[in-house]
Amino acid sequence: MSSGGKAGLVSADVLRREQQELRKQQRNKTLEDESQHSQTVFRDKWGRKRNLEQERLEQQQQAEAQAKRDEQYARWGRGLAQGKQQQQNVQDALKEMQKPLARYIDDQDLDRMLREQEREGDPMADFIKKRKAKESKEKKEKPRYKGPTPPLNRFNIWPGHRWDGVDRSNGFERQRFARMANKKAVQELAYKWSVEDM
Repeated sequence: MSSGGKAGLVSADVLRREQQELRKQQRNKTLEDESQHSQTVFRDKWGRKRNLEQERLEQQQQAEAQAKRDEQYARWGRGLAQGKQQQQNVQDALKEMQKPLARYIDDQDLDRMLREQEREGDPMADFIKKRKAKESKEKKEKPRYKGPTPPLNRFNIWPGHRWDGVDRSNGFERQRFARMANKKAVQELAYKWSVEDM
């Protein structure tokens, strides 16, 4: 038949089977039609729906934040004072490039540079040095320890200005320096023994 069923005398079982298959095909066809025009639903491992656009936006924001943080750490690693000094050098070089090649006696920058130079045998040089030392002394300096020479430490750090001069360590630094000196002495003795004439 045109519907796909069997023609002629057919038992009820065959008709029932054919109707079930026909319903199944129709159901499959409707599911196919629905799924053709639907969008894919992405889920995480707990079964919750994922919003891919929002995740992409969050990843982009995290990448920008990470790039900014990396750039900041790179700037810190290079050194803030060195960065400022480099910028100052670039500005000075640009300023010098804009000046004419031939410089005459009335050039103020040249005059200032020559005045700032210290020359040997200058009678006013001592006076200027004293004045600069006095100006630098007027600036506040951090107080320093002014006592007997403190014991060495492995970082060569001077003690604070309030230190009373009492060594309260467990002796590790002293032992470390003794081991280093002993090792150096043994190496020197071994070298002398190895090159000694026999």
